[in-house]
Amino acid sequence: MKRVLVVVDMQKDFVDGALGTKEAVAIVPAVVKKIAAFEGEIFVTYDTHFENYMDTAEGKKLPVPHCIKDTDGWQLHADVAAALAGKHYTPVEKITFGSVDLPQRIKDAVGDEPFSVELIGLCTDICVVSNALLLKASFPEVPIAVDAMCCAGVTPEKHAAALETMRSCQIDVI
Repeated sequence: MKRVLVVVDMQKDFVDGALGTKEAVAIVPAVVKKIAAFEGEIFVTYDTHFENYMDTAEGKKLPVPHCIKDTDGWQLHADVAAALAGKHYTPVEKITFGSVDLPQRIKDAVGDEPFSVELIGLCTDICVVSNALLLKASFPEVPIAVDAMCCAGVTPEKHAAALETMRSCQIDVI
């Protein structure tokens, strides 16, 4: 069975930048270890906004400019980038919480082979859960899991709530 790892938004702005948290910083070593040991297809999502962010629907509800394309905060955290160096991975830019392109890109990569998907990254209660639910809806028979130790939410309480939501939707939490 082919294995797919989705590394969600491990960008500087979410780790220790504009929207960073101590919980996000704390998962970096586990994320690096997971990436380093992983054998299979890797997809890396990039939350991607532009100079007009404050005029967008998201910007009006979360008025903190972040992950503006090609800025320092949009880049992957240095340790995550180092873990990915030398590995083949597919970058996936997304302008909202979940990537509607991700399921097709995974399907194109795995072809007709059976596969499983594991998600790690930030933020559990926003982008991780959004991508996990999109993938579960796209691949209802595919084993999909989230590694709780490689994710962090906006708060520890929201992290726990998102994990419970994913469990309710038959996504394995490991």
